[in-house]
Amino acid sequence: MDLVIGGAYQGKLAYAKEQYHLTDGDIFLCTESDTVDFTKRCVAAFERYLLSCVRTGTTPALDFRDDAVVVMRDISGGVVPVEQEIRLWREWNGRVIQELAAKSRHVTRIFCGLPQRLK
Repeated sequence: MDLVIGGAYQGKLAYAKEQYHLTDGDIFLCTESDTVDFTKRCVAAFERYLLSCVRTGTTPALDFRDDAVVVMRDISGGVVPVEQEIRLWREWNGRVIQELAAKSRHVTRIFCGLPQRLK
């Protein structure tokens, strides 16, 4: 598995498409629902799925393919949110990024469209 992280609108998915030669058919774009297609080669916006898990109180599934590319927004920066739900989402997001980074072959942070290899 490879993990691509970064802030909002930093070019994470564009980088993943180019770097891993992904087509639109290879990508599952998460929404704030409780379903993820883990059969796809790339799972993008995984943080949206985590928000759904926080709202429903369910443990997130992390059943990625061995060759998966996971694209996630890092929401840990900035002012700590007042709303408890958003604070919990931020905590879960950080924990999942740590878990996925430990399992990943490569971890890349995208900032201003520029890749920075972390692992």
